[in-house]
Amino acid sequence: MTDMRIVFSGGGTGGHIYPALATIKQLKATEPATDVLYIGGERGLEKQIVPAANIPFKALAVQGFKRSLSLDNVKTVYLFLTATHQAKRLLKAFKPDVVVGTGGYVSGPVLYAAQLLHIPTVIHEQNSVVGVTNKFLARHADKVGVAFAAAKSAFKPAQAVLVGNPRASEVAHSQAEFDWANYHFSKDIPTVLIFGGSQGALKLNQAMVEAMPQFNQVTYQVLFATGTKRFADVQAALTKQGLNLAKTIQVVPYIEDMPALMPAVDLVVGRAGATSIAEQTALGKPMVLIPSPYVTNDHQTKNARSLVNAGAATMITEDELTGNSLFKAIDEIMQNVPKRQLMAEEAKKLGQPDAVNQFIDLIKLVANK
Repeated sequence: MTDMRIVFSGGGTGGHIYPALATIKQLKATEPATDVLYIGGERGLEKQIVPAANIPFKALAVQGFKRSLSLDNVKTVYLFLTATHQAKRLLKAFKPDVVVGTGGYVSGPVLYAAQLLHIPTVIHEQNSVVGVTNKFLARHADKVGVAFAAAKSAFKPAQAVLVGNPRASEVAHSQAEFDWANYHFSKDIPTVLIFGGSQGALKLNQAMVEAMPQFNQVTYQVLFATGTKRFADVQAALTKQGLNLAKTIQVVPYIEDMPALMPAVDLVVGRAGATSIAEQTALGKPMVLIPSPYVTNDHQTKNARSLVNAGAATMITEDELTGNSLFKAIDEIMQNVPKRQLMAEEAKKLGQPDAVNQFIDLIKLVANK
């Protein structure tokens, strides 16, 4: 099918946005006539990231359900119904052949609106444990692309297809050369990247501040991204500590060009979100994983454990996370080159370098119906 018209929806965090962007980028490269509209949330990261990628963008007001009894849930239902009505209007105007959801609260009303209008829908589930929104949407979705084989059993027989995570393909095939000069680093010195996802992770940031005196003594390079919202707090904590950071340490709020950076680092430390894992395994990167305990069904711990069992990662739970435990886990890998190489080989075996094309094939299959 040529000249497809596709609506994408997903947001809140980078984990839901970047798989969509990777898919759009590949579609535009292989089928330039494809017409795309992205519908996201008013408060999610997508509102900045998607327009910056020159993709037409519309925003809806949405929020998630609270797990406890709360009057906020009344507002959530109202916003969902209002957003569904607005999404129907946008879909009628755009006339897509298919609507694709990559997760997050905003994909709920958008794909639900498409299903009410009998427009074909495709879901992408990045995690091994299926999220609430995707469970709801799967009742009437045409197909579901999953990144973990374990997720297939949550859907109807023949509905789910193992495609991998499209973001993996983008980082695996990136030809960009990362400019270390921006950080006053040398590309010839081993580097560890520490980041808590696009929004940062409070306890990881606290542990990094606590560990800075030890990192100040090492010879390898340390690049620490705090998350934009948490950068000022980290800077204040470091100032209070009174430590002059070595030239081998850089603390930044956010890293724009992660696909170019990832191939250049030697160890990645962070959360165990599905998209991050997809990126790191596609590149064959050793990992120190600190799963977030604040996600549905503790799915990040399940994600992390699968990599630990494969020999590709070390895991630290938040309960165990201190400056000392973090430094020890990182230093043990960075100082042991054979161990680092072995972990890299095991990570590479789990990679999904052709995921984006497999997901596009699934979208085309549904759009052709």
